[in-house]
Amino acid sequence: MIRRNRQTKIVATLGPASSTREMIEKLFRAGVDVFRLNFSHGSHADHRARLSTVRALEAETGRPVGVIADLQGPKLRVGKFSDGKIAIAPGQVIRLDLDPTPGDGTRVNLPHPEIIAVMSPGDEILIDDGKVRMRIRDKGPDFLSGEIVTGAFLSDRKGFNVPGVILPIAALTPKDRVDLEAALDMGVDWIAQSFVQKPEDVAEARDLIAGRAALMIKVEKPSALDHIDAMLELADGVMLARGDLGVEIPAENVPSVQKHIVRKVRFSGKPIIVATQMLESMIENARPTRAEASDVATAVYDGADAVMLSAETASGAWPVEAVEIMDKIATRTEADETYRRIIDSDSPTGYEGSASDAITAAAHQVANSIKATCITNYTSSGSTTLRTARRRPAMPILCLTEHTAVARRLVLSYGVHPVQVDGATDFASAVRKAVAQARIQEMANPGQRIVITAGVPFGTSGSTNILRVAIVEE
Repeated sequence: MIRRNRQTKIVATLGPASSTREMIEKLFRAGVDVFRLNFSHGSHADHRARLSTVRALEAETGRPVGVIADLQGPKLRVGKFSDGKIAIAPGQVIRLDLDPTPGDGTRVNLPHPEIIAVMSPGDEILIDDGKVRMRIRDKGPDFLSGEIVTGAFLSDRKGFNVPGVILPIAALTPKDRVDLEAALDMGVDWIAQSFVQKPEDVAEARDLIAGRAALMIKVEKPSALDHIDAMLELADGVMLARGDLGVEIPAENVPSVQKHIVRKVRFSGKPIIVATQMLESMIENARPTRAEASDVATAVYDGADAVMLSAETASGAWPVEAVEIMDKIATRTEADETYRRIIDSDSPTGYEGSASDAITAAAHQVANSIKATCITNYTSSGSTTLRTARRRPAMPILCLTEHTAVARRLVLSYGVHPVQVDGATDFASAVRKAVAQARIQEMANPGQRIVITAGVPFGTSGSTNILRVAIVEE
């Protein structure tokens, strides 16, 4: 039996350093709850093979495992240079144009005419994750002229960001559309949509997915922050991708934005992942920096559903160790009495006029009062479990569902331990199954109490209307 000693989940990215069956199993046993397939890299065959390995591991352990397909999105890059890179200095002027000829110290290709069209003198371009900063001085129909503000070198195919400008490009590129269909055909549980800027971007992806997976939006553009409420209505979850976001907004704003977004998404009852550069130094080193350990802990204190590893597990030298230390940090943080005070002091209030919300809130209160070892939900769609998870209970949430897809999607949510079971036909049998599973999953011992919520009639989505306290017997 694999039991986590924490409520916050861990997402790990698979890649060249983590493609073998042996390594994927090591990562899973070290603490990974959900695996991410990054469609910016690798072939469809690579991703399919990794997903097959995850599913085989899931079948062997009997524990649902979530899988996220992360689409690349419209990644913007400059062209190539004759010598691979150039030296630059503040005050230097470089022309960015549509000519595909390799560049030099005076010009380089910018293969995005739509970007040239919307930029104006005074706007800034940030290249190579902000290492190079350029201010536009002049423009024409097919070029921009920019002055280097900061930076020492500029090399081939570096990505660039244009903060404060809503780009006239689709969030789903032709490559994304092909990757999306491939990922859905493979049977992934979540689709992560990159570089969303407006609600229409999310609506388009949702229509294409057509219920075959859950949709997660990646917040990495300032415009996404401006439209977060409308986009959150359309999405099933959020990934706070602080890499690109941290380039496009001032660095000093990132911590407060993180707290604001985590709280908003949590209160909506949808899962939120905090991602990017969490243990970045462990790509090369066996131990993280103290600042990185604090960063992971901060996301846990903020109440995130999950924290994520990217290159640390995809291509790093210490993938298992990165998962192990992230597991230790999350576990230790949740054991801190300050953590529980923070989480409980800012909890969703009100029942939103719904009987299901009222039952869920009551279950949380009763579980605290009687020191229940777990809250058990019967759920068809997962909505009851998501309502429970947003309250961030101190005890685990045992989610019982008939549907494999629901179980896999809910793995991502805070404290949720999903188990696929046959449907109950009446409440008495439901209680018996809940008690039995609490023992099987090592969440309760004889004499301990659990809180159970369910809906009658069974199998009807959104009908949670019963709360029961049960004692686990010998």
